[in-house]
Amino acid sequence: MHAVTYELIKKDEKTKARRGRIHTPHGDIETPVFMPVGTAATVKAMRPEEVKELGASIILSNTYHLYLRPGHELVREAGGLHKFMNWDRAILTDSGGFQVFSLGDLRKISEEGVAFRSHIDGSKHFFTPEKSIEVQNALGSDIIMAFDECAPYPAERDYIKRSLERTTRWLARCKEAHKNTETQSLFGIMQGGMYQDLRHQSAMEIVEMDLPGYAIGGLSVGEPKDVMYEVLDYCVDYLPENKPRYLMGVGSPDCLFEGVERGIDMFDCVLPTRIARNGMAMTSGGRVSIKNAQYERDFSPLDAECDCYTCKNYSRAYLRHLFKSNEILSSMLLTNHNLHFLVNMMGKIRESIEEDRFSEYKKSFYAKYGRF
Repeated sequence: MHAVTYELIKKDEKTKARRGRIHTPHGDIETPVFMPVGTAATVKAMRPEEVKELGASIILSNTYHLYLRPGHELVREAGGLHKFMNWDRAILTDSGGFQVFSLGDLRKISEEGVAFRSHIDGSKHFFTPEKSIEVQNALGSDIIMAFDECAPYPAERDYIKRSLERTTRWLARCKEAHKNTETQSLFGIMQGGMYQDLRHQSAMEIVEMDLPGYAIGGLSVGEPKDVMYEVLDYCVDYLPENKPRYLMGVGSPDCLFEGVERGIDMFDCVLPTRIARNGMAMTSGGRVSIKNAQYERDFSPLDAECDCYTCKNYSRAYLRHLFKSNEILSSMLLTNHNLHFLVNMMGKIRESIEEDRFSEYKKSFYAKYGRF
């Protein structure tokens, strides 16, 4: 019996969208779900209590960053990541693969693993599938991700094929190294770039290992959105219906809708928190750049249709003042709003699937939100 299991509740009549529930040792997750990112054991500019108040049932933290600072053994000593960061709901940890492969010249790939230099102090490190699992076992997250090779876009077919086959071999090593099977579940990651036959090969190889969940990696890495959607169309069909499907690194409203329409259950992205720190808000009428001069004397709420803490208490004029003054409260209030916006949107998506009106809700949302 896996520590994490999936329950399919309802399938949309017109699309591949589906309503489900993921059961974890730290509570249930209603799907489709957007997971706020707490890279270094904190969702930037948010207290854990605030993230819970928004309705988030799971957050994502990162193995690479926590391994470098403060170190996984310290987190283990503190009682695990949940206790360390005062979060009693589910946690998913990324394997660190994406971050390591993003280091470019600072890393070197071999069959055994990846040698890299820390982006913090330049110190040398070596990550293997076994090391990634060791770190994640110490962190104690509910869902741990396999250490994979995240290929760039674009890339030659031969490279993508070698890469996905190495990812499969690394997944087998991850599964062998994973010890805390009663409290943590290991998800595999499909690779294969933009090549349909290679995506199918990757899916068949990882599904054969009978894991409790599967992610689609190697997308949202620079390819046009229409290409990503085309790849998603067939990727989902290669994954089992009775396991959760996770699209990594996606968080804009349009990508969330398009992913749900194609059968994705889980999403994560730093987008809502990152753009908040840069003065950008997601609203029912589209994106708002609070730094614009037009909001200097705008005493209306950020979004009249939103009931988040920010919109109930502060005006656009005040938010602009905070941002222009470089006040920390600007990031706090805009982050609160953006995460509330996406969590609330996903709740409405779940309702629309239950009521067989997902396509209608998507159409009405797009009409109001405007250009992405």
